[in-house]
Amino acid sequence: MPEQCDPRPYDALLLLSFGGPEGPDDVVPFLENVTRGRGIPRERLKEVGQHYFLFGGVSPINAQNRELLDALRKDFAEHGLDLPVYWGNRNWAPYLTDTLRTMVQDGHRRIAVLATSAYASYSGCRQYRENLADALAALRAEGLPVPQVDKLRHYFNHPGFVRPMVDGVLASLAALPQEVRAGAHLAFTTHSIPTAAADTSGTPADHTQDGEGGAYVAQHLDVARVIADAVAAETGVDHPWRLVYQSRSGAPHIPWLEPDICDHLEERHAAGVPAVVMAPIGFVSDHMEVKYDLDTEATAKAAELGLPVARSATVGADPRFAAAVRDLLLERAATERGGAPERCALGALGPGHDLCPVGCCPARAPRPAAAGADWRGPAAEAPA
Repeated sequence: MPEQCDPRPYDALLLLSFGGPEGPDDVVPFLENVTRGRGIPRERLKEVGQHYFLFGGVSPINAQNRELLDALRKDFAEHGLDLPVYWGNRNWAPYLTDTLRTMVQDGHRRIAVLATSAYASYSGCRQYRENLADALAALRAEGLPVPQVDKLRHYFNHPGFVRPMVDGVLASLAALPQEVRAGAHLAFTTHSIPTAAADTSGTPADHTQDGEGGAYVAQHLDVARVIADAVAAETGVDHPWRLVYQSRSGAPHIPWLEPDICDHLEERHAAGVPAVVMAPIGFVSDHMEVKYDLDTEATAKAAELGLPVARSATVGADPRFAAAVRDLLLERAATERGGAPERCALGALGPGHDLCPVGCCPARAPRPAAAGADWRGPAAEAPA
């Protein structure tokens, strides 16, 4: 087998995602899974679920994950990479534990994991690692072999993730009326999280220069800057830009990252900006937070203001992203075999760590988390 297509020691890849309902009857049970342990009344969940009911109770995320699975399998086959790809979710079928059980029963013992979250944060990285630990413990309790799982590094600045977003912004600018195009503002959006979670994301070395926002904000700012610079190089226009946030939830008295996209549109309109491109750089695909919070809510706010807007595409199942996943997998495999492969990354931050350090994106309450420097296995007596 050629070295550049050698996946050893890995014998399978797991696509690990959030999951979403696939019909009206799934919505409230899905939200109960997402909010388990928080004591949120069922009636409140029905209210929250209205976003899903507007789309027939179906989240786009599962269909998008199926498209990404197909893209990965196609890319692997075209490059002679003989490695099966499985899919498991945190909050809806196919559930992570069920998928890992199938993988073990199929004979897999060394599994690489790609999470559909590109950035560092508790909810975007550590929580996935906690879910992996729970699933491994469940397999052990069932008397099944427990595989080793390794989470692939953050890919927020991998060229195969960034360059499709550059093309998306360029296409959105081209779709704006010509008379407002040159003055358009770029609003790079991502999911808001509590400021306390943002400030502790990553490790201290990963944080912004002012120390606020942690790795979560620093990584998004770096990607936004790379995209804005690439757009300027392509168009000859240096569009002003800002990182903004969306999809806030939770108690109103808890500080979350701001400004919200709708507030930002109001502020930009008041400042006389002629148009805005909304670029959802924090999301891998057009799931519910994109379809509702941007395509529905923010677009309605822009219409109310009389502000022309365009929303750029997420990466989704772009072949360049599938190729990036292959690159990340083979890079990690070579490292595990003792090699020193080239590690692709754009921007100022460089490639991320293979193994999450101790204390990285700490949990609200200590829980075991697999695939990190603090993981001791499902038989550990104390949380890591």
